[in-house]
Amino acid sequence: MSLNLSEWLSANYIELAGAILGIAYIYFSIRQHILTWITGLLTSLLYIVVFYQAKFYADMGLQFYYVAISIYGWYLWKKKKPGLTDNTTMPIIRARRNFFLISAMATWVIFLLIRFILERYTDSMIPNMDAATTALSITATYMLARKMIEHWIIWVVVDVGSAGLYIYKGLWATSILFLVYTIMAVIGYKQWKNELLRQ
Repeated sequence: MSLNLSEWLSANYIELAGAILGIAYIYFSIRQHILTWITGLLTSLLYIVVFYQAKFYADMGLQFYYVAISIYGWYLWKKKKPGLTDNTTMPIIRARRNFFLISAMATWVIFLLIRFILERYTDSMIPNMDAATTALSITATYMLARKMIEHWIIWVVVDVGSAGLYIYKGLWATSILFLVYTIMAVIGYKQWKNELLRQ
């Protein structure tokens, strides 16, 4: 028996609010606006509840990391940089080659650790995908805080994979959100690349 719209909204208002704030978060990320981190913080707090109820424990744990990285990102983006005026934003950069090696190793270790925890201590039904998207998200969000343009490429991979997971779990508002995230990540990469060329 299907729910009507008002019943669905009543049952899923936290997920819907998180999805709306999540879209705002990506929009502000593309614009390199400081509200990126405030909307990201609020989105994460709401999704702690959503993912706990859906038994996506790695994704739930990731939200606590997002809360911390939102504070870190806000600090970095507000901090005055030597040689920049008050009205100049933190510049976009390309990740260095040694960063890719270190971050790939760190991401792999995080993946193995999360998968072990999910398999051993939770009733997660998809520990491999849950752990993979979580590990990649940790890396991508750190790169966003440092304004590394390559973080958008990682987000495309994560968002497509996550959308599939949430469709499987019946989190329709969240799956739509992540499909929108995928499109916005492509747009974000193009806009950041154009600005990088202008810098």
